Amino acid sequence: MTRYSRHIILPEIGEQGQDKINQAKVLVVGAGGLGCPVLQYLTAAGVGTIGIIDFDAVELSNLQRQVLFGASVLGKNKAIAAKERLQDLNSEVSIKTYPEALTHQNAIKLFQKYDIIIDGSDNFETRYLVNDACILTNKPLVFGAIYKFEGQVSVFNYKNGPSYRCVFPSPPKKDAVPNCADMGVIGVLPGIIGNMQANEVLKIILDLGSVLSGRILYYNALTAKTSTLKIRRNETAIQMVLTAGYQFQNKTINISCPSNDKTIAIADIDFDENIQFIDVREHHEQPKVLGLPVTQLPLSQFQNGLKSIEPNKKKILFCQSGIRSQKALNILIQHNINNVFSLKEGANALNIYIKETQKTLHHDN
Repeated sequence: MTRYSRHIILPEIGEQGQDKINQAKVLVVGAGGLGCPVLQYLTAAGVGTIGIIDFDAVELSNLQRQVLFGASVLGKNKAIAAKERLQDLNSEVSIKTYPEALTHQNAIKLFQKYDIIIDGSDNFETRYLVNDACILTNKPLVFGAIYKFEGQVSVFNYKNGPSYRCVFPSPPKKDAVPNCADMGVIGVLPGIIGNMQANEVLKIILDLGSVLSGRILYYNALTAKTSTLKIRRNETAIQMVLTAGYQFQNKTINISCPSNDKTIAIADIDFDENIQFIDVREHHEQPKVLGLPVTQLPLSQFQNGLKSIEPNKKKILFCQSGIRSQKALNILIQHNINNVFSLKEGANALNIYIKETQKTLHHDN
């Protein structure tokens, strides 16, 4: 533990805290100006598993601020080049690279593998995708942004706190806000903001201090002044994502919701268990499930009907095909409601299974 001795001698961290850091899994979206200092300090701190996703290659103009890279890696993928440098910094950390673009097709599956997501992207399309995927997978998002001489830091989707869409419900029009390539940025600014992001990550892992949830910190590099803006959770913005999926530039893309062990097949249900079956279809939809006590809680009204959820029962959500039930499942997870599953098959299949089971029982009798 000599490597981490300066952490361990801090009574607020100690060996137990360092163990938490060593066991944490963090994904960094973008290995650019913000991603480089984040990666450098989290690797040095001993975060156990660090994922890096970036499709871009190192260019000469990056070297002014992207301090992980040098002339020897020009033209190399940033995620791969970053890993080579980071492994030399701390070989005890597992570095996983994804030399590809983050898309609505891979975001959910990737985010499920990590505890904390860090946004080091430089465009609004990716920021909204990262935010929405974090909502759907219930992952805290450590956000950072830079512009010329100013930077922002916040933590979104943390313990039912606000999301990025709570502050910015809709993205600006295409090309309305220039990026660093168009407007420039002072080279030290990404280092300052990226280190603030890394600090928030460690606070989340250690459950230490006051996490920047519900607040956006603004920093001005020319005046060295900071200011903080308080923000509130906007349930309408959150529910839009949970029910409709990822939306950008008036396009709605239904990105897949997490499944893992939170889905259940009809054949795996023990009907003798204490189960609350919840139909998330609209009231007019047919066929109704017969032969079972069913709670009717349409997805469009789900948020307002959480009082009807029975905490002491196993909860199985179903709809017509399994898509809406997965979205409803995410709402329950957002509210820390456990022992809940989404039925893989829909209402029709459930009805058929019940009828066939009843026939078998009748025949046996």
